[in-house]
Amino acid sequence: MISEWFQRVGSSIPRGFSRYFILELLKEKTYTGKEIIDYAVEQSNGIWKPSPGLIYPLLGRLLDEKLIEETKDGRYQLTKQGLETAQDVDKINDIVKNQLEVLFRLGNVGRFVALDLLEKISSMGSILSSNLSNMTDDETQKYKKFLQDELDKMNGGKATKKDTDRKGKKIKIE
Repeated sequence: MISEWFQRVGSSIPRGFSRYFILELLKEKTYTGKEIIDYAVEQSNGIWKPSPGLIYPLLGRLLDEKLIEETKDGRYQLTKQGLETAQDVDKINDIVKNQLEVLFRLGNVGRFVALDLLEKISSMGSILSSNLSNMTDDETQKYKKFLQDELDKMNGGKATKKDTDRKGKKIKIE
């Protein structure tokens, strides 16, 4: 009984992952909703089988947020705003990955800190992904300021190479 529960919980996809999976997927080419589902199943070797009840409402929310648009042939593609969002996620992933690599090199203490950090990031990401579309402009601006302040604190108030994108521009939370 416990092993069945653990298998369900242990193999589940983190909350908010589907949204970024779709954005990342649409960076390459256009897809229909069914093709997105089929691709997820194929890439996960059948471990993740997103249902139409997950994918189609999510596509609707992404349409409402103007991150994607539907083509005349029923396929979905990223908008300019959607591409920028996907690229911002890539930048954040690079920063987090680099910081986690350093922590894992520190041995057991680093691993403990890294796992704690991952748990906090995951929780924050889940909360944000579920609430972002419901936030007022004022709340969104306050959150952006908070993130930028935290990024500045981590760097001692100075921009570092990690705070720049591949073209050398400073990363700014928007």
